[in-house]
Amino acid sequence: MERSIAHIDMDTFFVSVERLINPGLVGKPVIVGGVSDRGVVAGCSYEARAFGVHSGMPMKMARQLCGEAISVRGDMEQYSRYSDLVTEIIAASAPVYEKASIDEHYLDITGLDHFFGCLKWSTELRQRIIRETGLPVSLGLSVNKTVSKIATGEAKPNGLRNVPTPVVKPFLDPLSIRKIPMLGPQTYKLLRSMGIITIGTLGAIPPEMMERVLGQNGLSIWKKANGIDPAPVQSWSLQKSMSSERTFEQDTTDVQQLERIIVRMTEELAFELRSKEKMTSCVTVKIRYANFDTHTLQKVIPYTSFDHVLKEVAQALFRQLYNRRMLIRLVGVKLSRLITGSYQMNLFEDAPEMIRLYQSLDTIRKKFGKHAIHSASAI
Repeated sequence: MERSIAHIDMDTFFVSVERLINPGLVGKPVIVGGVSDRGVVAGCSYEARAFGVHSGMPMKMARQLCGEAISVRGDMEQYSRYSDLVTEIIAASAPVYEKASIDEHYLDITGLDHFFGCLKWSTELRQRIIRETGLPVSLGLSVNKTVSKIATGEAKPNGLRNVPTPVVKPFLDPLSIRKIPMLGPQTYKLLRSMGIITIGTLGAIPPEMMERVLGQNGLSIWKKANGIDPAPVQSWSLQKSMSSERTFEQDTTDVQQLERIIVRMTEELAFELRSKEKMTSCVTVKIRYANFDTHTLQKVIPYTSFDHVLKEVAQALFRQLYNRRMLIRLVGVKLSRLITGSYQMNLFEDAPEMIRLYQSLDTIRKKFGKHAIHSASAI
């Protein structure tokens, strides 16, 4: 059965949220991120992009390129709230959906043609999101995740693009290979050095050659260039999570030891998040008393994968939860409501040193194991 996959992307998401809060920003070049010269651009408007500004660029360079740009310090709490609002609208309508990141979703609407028509249904859902959130939305509809995501890119800004089966190849072939999802800069340079500029040229290369040059990744890229992508839309729920628990050989009431263990587990889970390029927006702490009574407490937070944020939340939850002063048999921490996202994007303070610190810590853990290094509060 031919699939119908929709991809929804919130255009210039951070900027769009800021414009809802402050309509005076509409139509002006806007840069979101750290506001000092030491900050990093987390998002920018199309007006700023016209000057060459892009995400990940140092704020100082962005200001040099676009001196008239308005700089806004990012507010992850607001972005998380609007992201969840969009997810709630999609969840109320879509049979199967996957929250791929803070500002994009995949929907498997296969079979809806028998009832509504997939294009009509997608159009109405897009209009509902725009109406209820005030945010601009681009949507791509096609036979798989790759083509629908590329279609969304071609629909921007604030548009819809339908690419049915007969036009998949004619749609893809003239586009730049840059449009292929997950094609990194090094692979792009290699392919360009081979004289490959368009998706059509790439798709015409024998797959065996692509595999020889780039291994399995080369074969995957070749399939995408030919509009082939069997990857399923992975049903997303608030329960998607990662967790860690510790059962004690001897029950304890040593609060300092318990807090150190909570911090240690949280640091290791945060490292795992960053390793998988994930972020969380829900922290749960669990305790089990000696009599096997089990209690949990959770808190919804702005999306993050930073130790210093998650530890503070986990410790506060533990202190609130542990109020009976009975012997404890087990403690645990769970991070849920996971989405894909780079941890750089949720650091809006003017602290590139913080990013470098996390990168250094993660490098050590990847080389020597996740237990190799911890903060003083975890030891």
